[in-house]
Amino acid sequence: MIGVLGVGAVALFLLVGGTGLPADGKATLLVFAVAVAAWVFTGLDDTYVALSAALLLVLLGVLGGDELFGALGGDTIWLLIAAFVLAAGVGATGLPARVAVGLVARARSVRQLAHLVTVALVLTAFAVPATSGRAALVLPVFLALAKGLADRPRVVRALSLLFPTVILLSAVATLIGAGAHLITSHLLLTATGAGIGFGQWLLLGLPLAVISSHAAAEVVLLLFTRRSDRVRRLRVDADRLGRLANAPRSGHLEPAERRALIVLGLASAAWICEPWHGVPAAVVALAAALVITSPKLGTVALGPALAGVPWSLLLFMAATAALGTALTGSGAAAWLTGNMAGLGGGDLVFLAAVVGVSTAAHLLVQSRSARSSVLVPVLIPLAAALGLNPAAVAFVSTAAAGFCHTMPSSAKPVAIFAAVPGTATYIRSDLLKLSALLAPLNAALVLGFALVVWPHLGLPLR
Repeated sequence: MIGVLGVGAVALFLLVGGTGLPADGKATLLVFAVAVAAWVFTGLDDTYVALSAALLLVLLGVLGGDELFGALGGDTIWLLIAAFVLAAGVGATGLPARVAVGLVARARSVRQLAHLVTVALVLTAFAVPATSGRAALVLPVFLALAKGLADRPRVVRALSLLFPTVILLSAVATLIGAGAHLITSHLLLTATGAGIGFGQWLLLGLPLAVISSHAAAEVVLLLFTRRSDRVRRLRVDADRLGRLANAPRSGHLEPAERRALIVLGLASAAWICEPWHGVPAAVVALAAALVITSPKLGTVALGPALAGVPWSLLLFMAATAALGTALTGSGAAAWLTGNMAGLGGGDLVFLAAVVGVSTAAHLLVQSRSARSSVLVPVLIPLAAALGLNPAAVAFVSTAAAGFCHTMPSSAKPVAIFAAVPGTATYIRSDLLKLSALLAPLNAALVLGFALVVWPHLGLPLR
């Protein structure tokens, strides 16, 4: 009911006239408001809503059909398709599980275990391009640890919270860590002519990912374990853990693992060095995907690898990117920001508001990509109107929007670890307890990075 009233109010306001907004802008803003209301207040599939909104804008003449279908075939979509194929090839060798088990087996205390798990999970951000895929990849490792620590239920519960928490917070490390990152880069490219490349995103996001993830590990330990749990000596049997997690046996890497590691390493190096060699990231990813699926050198066939690509996510990204383009091109975003630019308050107040809204947005819009599609098109022209760097403001919002831990429905990794058959994990009140401390801590970290760290790494506020 609230959503219907909100949409009706927006529609009435736009149709009264005197707004100075062109007809295309009014239509775009109305369709955008309806889409947001559908995401927030209905149970409709996010992708269905996004595609319907994009199609409606085409029918209204705001977007051209070539713009919508061009987004579906753009380099951002190809980058993700190829990255998922590459991830399937690497995952098929068991290399990520081997690395995770090898790290975790070194733990001699619960605190060491928590931080070694954190290191392993951060590393998976470079091998798998989606948080849900990373959660599925490491779930067997968690189950193996849960079996080995069955006599220590508090530790198991803490680990069940730690896994999805770090997966979500560490996604900011790479451009392909979440679809929202690619949407943000695409919207910046459309609006300003320059996006954020893989190397720059890595330079900016990896330090935040590492610090926030290890800080989260300490928060989880503080809230869900006792001192007696943390001081009691721990011994993890690497061979048993490997068997339970279906990881390759310890010892030298198998030939397929070495090939996968080389392809992944070369692709990552090429992505980082894109400013020097000029080969687009999507082309690099496609080349790596073809090598990893080749008959002689590959580790997986192309068909099975493509079957694992989350096509619904890609369609959603393309549709929301088209919505963002319409907001910018129709003048709707500029009109919105023109009415907000006079709010003032200084850089610190503005950034704090951006971080606060972006952090809390998951309570209304569950999809990470949808949150960026809603916030970033408005923030880019608003930042420009205030004399701020649009790339810095967009990056701050996207980094803050990565926090989505409050409810099981807030993110797929949280939902996956909330319901593990045969293993007791956490309950809703545990998530609320964790979020009450972790949300302000993560928001403060993002704000601190925006003001102190990122300007020295090439992303100034002005």
